[in-house]
Amino acid sequence: VQIVQSGGGSVQPGESLTLTCEVLGLTLEHWNIGWFRRYPGKEREGISCIDSLGVHTRYSDSVKGRFTISSVSATNTVYLQIHSVKPEDMAVYYCGVDEGWRGLSFVAAEYNYWGQGTQVTVSS
Repeated sequence: VQIVQSGGGSVQPGESLTLTCEVLGLTLEHWNIGWFRRYPGKEREGISCIDSLGVHTRYSDSVKGRFTISSVSATNTVYLQIHSVKPEDMAVYYCGVDEGWRGLSFVAAEYNYWGQGTQVTVSS
């Protein structure tokens, strides 16, 4: 399984940004994808998850209402839209695949594969 992330970069406060997570080589019928972010010196924190059908989603309180997760099942691609970017959104963003049949999790240790991470920089 290979995860390819794209879409990070430098944005100004108030702008929008879309992060992309493409999962290659996944043959399971069911899986979940989670988006995490990591601030310098901190552990990864879960911010949003979606199941393989794109039916169920979950958001952390810190991003609820400003972030939107979506997926295209046919291409195993998941998107994370960040609306009205804030300075506190500056972090490295990771997507991960959870092969288990558990619910949508924000526990990083429960994820089996990770993307390379993408930096989001917020500057005015």
